[in-house]
Amino acid sequence: MSDSTETLQSDPSSGTSRRLLRAGGATVAAALVGVGIGVGIVEVRFDDTATTATAATAAAVTSPSPAASTTPFGAKSNGNHFGSLRDLLLPMPDGYGPGPDDGNYGNDAELTADQLSAEIDDDLVPVPKEQQDKLRRFWEDLHVKAAGVRTYRNQTVVLGIRLHQFNQQEVQKMNEYTAVFAGDTGLFRLGPAVPGHPEAHCYLMPAPPSAPIDRMECSAAEGDLLVVLTAEGVAPLPKDKIVNLLTQQLDRLARPGASA
Repeated sequence: MSDSTETLQSDPSSGTSRRLLRAGGATVAAALVGVGIGVGIVEVRFDDTATTATAATAAAVTSPSPAASTTPFGAKSNGNHFGSLRDLLLPMPDGYGPGPDDGNYGNDAELTADQLSAEIDDDLVPVPKEQQDKLRRFWEDLHVKAAGVRTYRNQTVVLGIRLHQFNQQEVQKMNEYTAVFAGDTGLFRLGPAVPGHPEAHCYLMPAPPSAPIDRMECSAAEGDLLVVLTAEGVAPLPKDKIVNLLTQQLDRLARPGASA
């Protein structure tokens, strides 16, 4: 076994693993914002020239509480999900164990809108005042409900899946924006397709051919959930297995009802 493989296995709290789990979309954000924005939806899209969401978007229709169901979680026909995000997250697959902690939240958690907002406030401290105001307005217009996170690992790869729940129109826009940015800038390597899920896209981080560790990010929109998968491991990454896990996660979220 290579030294890089041993490092990945033996140190679940390594800086590399922590960065992996906190950085879904962070590469895109770094290019757009020019500063580290920490965790949360703001990582995925922000453009200095972009206006805040329109009143129509901000006032997106919300659905009534779901009626009694045999399943405590799932997706309605309109795309809104109900139940705990921890239930909606992909259960631990065979051959994987819990991964490293995601920041202060452990490796299996649901974050409330208040928790996420507090993190955004902390991360904005070093940002110029004018940009702080824009980012906060952007955040407020998203109508963030919650975020769920679960981490996974095997002998060669560490993965994190985040579910960000907020305004459906903005979920779609963010996913499309990330796809265009990652594909058109030439900064990233094109990742594999996700069969059955044309809305999903994957891309790999810049790396020299001889790099021992590689990293891939995937993003997909499923109703009011933005799904972000991050994977890091010994090169070459097992892309087919990573795509299979993402497919399982997206199938679990499919409307009109998520599978148990």
